[in-house]
Amino acid sequence: MVNVLILEDDIYLAQKVTSKLQDNGYNVSHYASILEVDNQRSYDTVLLSTNIPVGDTEEIIKKYLGRTIILLVSYVSDATVTRPLKAGASDYVLKPFSIDELIRKIKHYEEFKRLSIQNKALEDYMNFLFQSTTPNLNLPSKFPHLIETNDQKEADKIVFELSRKMKKGIEFVSLVKEFKFDFSNCKDKLIYIYDFHNIKNSSKDLLLKNIKDLDVVLCSLDNVDSFPYERTTIKKEIRATQNDTILTINEYVKMMVLNFQNNYPDTELSKKLGISRKSLWEKRKKFGIEKDK
Repeated sequence: MVNVLILEDDIYLAQKVTSKLQDNGYNVSHYASILEVDNQRSYDTVLLSTNIPVGDTEEIIKKYLGRTIILLVSYVSDATVTRPLKAGASDYVLKPFSIDELIRKIKHYEEFKRLSIQNKALEDYMNFLFQSTTPNLNLPSKFPHLIETNDQKEADKIVFELSRKMKKGIEFVSLVKEFKFDFSNCKDKLIYIYDFHNIKNSSKDLLLKNIKDLDVVLCSLDNVDSFPYERTTIKKEIRATQNDTILTINEYVKMMVLNFQNNYPDTELSKKLGISRKSLWEKRKKFGIEKDK
């Protein structure tokens, strides 16, 4: 449950806000002075009136820095709004205000904090995931751009760094799953075609025509003979296992199927493994490997 601290000397207003917040599932504590506050409790959101009689507003903000602090102000001035916002307050509402609008602001900052935490966790995970990739690669500046590599993560890292630099979301496109993809809806995104190696030569011209004026990065795990735009080639020494032990044939096939079955269609994968499609199906059944639909 979210804990809300209300510092407001207008008892009637504080009671109205408290009642409404409690109806919306919040745990609310109201005090008319900072001297009365129970410091043993932890608060997620602070509703701070700039008219409270005791305590400097900016000192109170410092005390609860890191929480959502919404100022309850009677008028806008440097002292009531500008300086407190610079000190770390999140937002303000001007009295008289709609309590529903105040709750909307509280929920907005709750969601913002949740997304910030989630984004930090994802960023940390991506840094962990890419720690074995090539450092300080030059990012493409012209598109479409082909990344020719034997390690998918190398291309993934470049695309994520481009997304951050360009401030664009990423549209992941698989040519296996959706060859007739409508690129016209992605003009404001960075398009990542991560399995360019799966496209037939007879279809390449049409694809390249459709993406001609778009921000597109293509990844190919195979060598590409002809490509009309710029490319980056990254070839890494790939170790078969973490401890360099020699695998049995079955262990090798299992590892390859698990690692690459989503990158290649069965026809291509069985060809690269030197086995038939029927044998590939039998290997999956034997190893208990399920293929993503």
